[in-house]
Amino acid sequence: MKRLIIHGDPGIRKGGVIELGGEELVCFGISRNGEWHGPDRVQLWCTVGKEDEFEDFQLRNFTPHWLEVERVDASEVSVLQAKGDLVA
Repeated sequence: MKRLIIHGDPGIRKGGVIELGGEELVCFGISRNGEWHGPDRVQLWCTVGKEDEFEDFQLRNFTPHWLEVERVDASEVSVLQAKGDLVA
């Protein structure tokens, strides 16, 4: 599980599946920043991971401040599924 900061909006929502660097990841949660004030374009702060890590996300079996952080541009993200039913 890691925090993924996407500069721009590739069109994903909670439960969406993306491909980044050949790795398939599920977006467990998304915070949208920069709508009114902030950077020149929106940023999506996503908590992403493998599908089998979803239970740990739900039960909060991780420390958010210790997650690896990766920053990417929206053009580097391939959207495989815009939103999904994995996340309630």
